[in-house]
Amino acid sequence: MADRFLYIFLDEAGNLDFSPTGTRYFLLGALTKERPFNAYKALTELKYDLTEMGTELEYFHASENAQPVRNRVFEIIRRNLEGVRIDALVVEKRKTEPAFQPEEAFYPRMIGILLKHILDHHDLGLFKEVLVITDAIPIRRKRGTIAKIIKTTLASQLPLSARYRLIHHESKSNLDLQIADYCTWALYRKWNRGDTRSYQHIQPAVTSEVDIWRPGTTCYY
Repeated sequence: MADRFLYIFLDEAGNLDFSPTGTRYFLLGALTKERPFNAYKALTELKYDLTEMGTELEYFHASENAQPVRNRVFEIIRRNLEGVRIDALVVEKRKTEPAFQPEEAFYPRMIGILLKHILDHHDLGLFKEVLVITDAIPIRRKRGTIAKIIKTTLASQLPLSARYRLIHHESKSNLDLQIADYCTWALYRKWNRGDTRSYQHIQPAVTSEVDIWRPGTTCYY
């Protein structure tokens, strides 16, 4: 039997402005899957179709793409959801205690919670390696701290027989990071605006939407 590898692609939506002028929600999204990556050919063909129509896109980015482009990307994603798991950690920011609001405290903790949630729902003994792939993390996010949290979470969850790796790629270089961006954007639109038009395309693969502060009643701003 061929070795199995578990891929987790991470993305985010919303900002980390903890004030009334910031977004209401912050979302961390994860696209979890194994090979083959069946959407790649169709997305590549779409890029060249758009080029021939006069629309030159370097990569797909949901918030920047025109609606006709988004429609076609979501249709490709919808047709290729078999074997895909989509999870989201939803944070209503005004319910976040002040001690956890600084980026260096908030961001690593939320990534750790989301990863643990995903890994808890897999038989990790089946995989030779777990690969967590993120967009290139800005320096201000303290890349070393975030990498440490991710690696610590993986090490604590995985059996001794399994390896893990953390990879930072520019999203423009990785089609699955672009798919993760689209899925997280759709989830964010649902939570932040009540707009489910895009969410409907990915809903069959949405496994969890964890509203982490849902039981809380205290708002800090």
